[in-house]
This record gives sequence, C-alpha cells and structure tokens, in this order.
Amino acid sequence: MDHSPTFSEVKLHSKKLLVLTLLTFTASLPAQSFFGQWEQRASATQAKQPAWPPPLATTYVGLIQVYRSDFYRQTASNLTTTWNLDGGKGLNLIPADNTEVDINLPGYFQHSATTVANGLGDMSFALKYRPFSGNANHGNYDVCGFVVGTIPTGSYKNGSTDASVAPSLGVGKGYKMIDVQSTIGATLPVLDTRKLGRTVASNTAVQVHVAKYFWPEAEINSSFFFGGSNNQKKMTFATPGLLFAKKIHVEDTKSRMAICLGGGEQIATTHFHTYNHELAFTSRFVF
Repeated sequence: MDHSPTFSEVKLHSKKLLVLTLLTFTASLPAQSFFGQWEQRASATQAKQPAWPPPLATTYVGLIQVYRSDFYRQTASNLTTTWNLDGGKGLNLIPADNTEVDINLPGYFQHSATTVANGLGDMSFALKYRPFSGNANHGNYDVCGFVVGTIPTGSYKNGSTDASVAPSLGVGKGYKMIDVQSTIGATLPVLDTRKLGRTVASNTAVQVHVAKYFWPEAEINSSFFFGGSNNQKKMTFATPGLLFAKKIHVEDTKSRMAICLGGGEQIATTHFHTYNHELAFTSRFVF
C-alpha cells in the first residue's frame, strides 16, 4: 500500500534539501576573504624571518605590517628646539611574498624660534624586498634591499627643494638574545644635485631581548656628505634606547595584533652636527 508523504514530511525534506544546497554553495566559495588571504600571506612571510622589533632610527631589515608614528625633539646649536610630530612615518604593508610597501606621511615641524614658520615636511614612499631570511630555527638572519622615494611636499622650508631617491641595503643577524641590524644607503636628489649634494647614511643597531617584553638597544647613525653646503663633512650620533613590545591577544596563536612603544636619545659624537640631544619616541600598532 503506497504511503503519500504528509505536508510535514514534505516540509522537513525541503528544509534538508535547502540546507544541503547552502552547504554545497558555501563549499564552492573561496576558503577565505581578501583580507583573510592577505593576513595569512603576511603571517607566512614573517614566519620566515626573526622576530626582532624595528629599531628607533635604523631601518628595519625584515618585513613588517604596522602603523607607526614617531616624535622627535631636536636641539640646534643656538639652543632653539624643533618638534617633528609623526616623524615621517606611516603605514607599512606586506602585499606579496617577501615584499613590503610603505606610505610615509609628512611630519609636522613645530619650531621654538619665531623666525621659522611651522609646517608639514616631505612625504615619502618605500619599496622593500627581502630575498634571503631565516627565523630563529633556521639561521636567525635577514637580508633586504629597499628604495625610498621622497616628494618635496614640505611647506615654509620644512622639507627639501627637490625630490630624491634613496637605494639601500640592509642585513641582520641574531644570536640567542642579541641581534644586530645594519643598513647603508645613499640619498640622491633627482634634479638639484649640485646644491643639495648626495648623502650616504650608515646605521647599525644592537638589541638585547630581556624580561620577555623589553629590548634595550644602542645605535650608531652616521651621515657622510658629498657636495652641497656640507661637502666632505661627517655627522655621527650614538643612540641608546629602550623598546617595549607585546602581543595583544596572547591566547590566540593566529592573532597578529601587537603594540610597541619606545624612546631614546641621539647624542652627537662628531664635531660637526646640525643638532644634538634629539629625544626620540615611537608608537607602533602591528596588525
């Protein structure tokens, strides 16, 4: 004897069919969203390098995805002071494997001298590529190349009169609790080379990881001038500093969010220097 399905049975079967259809459709969609894939790619790229924080002044030799804002207070030889608010930092992104793109916003210069107008500095962009690296279990080192392009957006002489390009090379090596990061590069004006000259910059930072969240450091930052008003002169600073770095969601192993705060002082060690006793403060949100 045939049994015709009741209305309730038909309704239940329809619900099951609908759920099965939705599950099949969902399974056919991409496994992750655009942002999820970006986050996964950034994590995989950074997993191949050491977990060192970026130094105060020396350019980080690894790749990082961060929003960074720095604050500098410089004292000139005539004892006037200048605050650089934001420090020409900004947004660093990892859009592809072994690659970082930086968008550095112009800092705001505030002068104590009434003869100098306050205003914005220059905006810059950077492209970094890290061809070789190894995390703490595979050599603990980094090698990168990067180029910074600066646009003369400064107002009231708070920036350069010409655009510039600065190709650089960075290397880093760690051993247990200690790491050394070093960069060398040259700032090359695009047009006004004779007036502005060329500057070769060499920076080295030594960091020590202590007490879980703290990274005391010491840096040597040197600039060598070729051409321009400071031709054949050299300027070197010793920079002691301290960084505090902590992950926000420690219990979530997949979470990338972290904060880093720090400060230090640049102290001139050469007879020639355009400023001295610069106080430097940094704030960073890693994501």
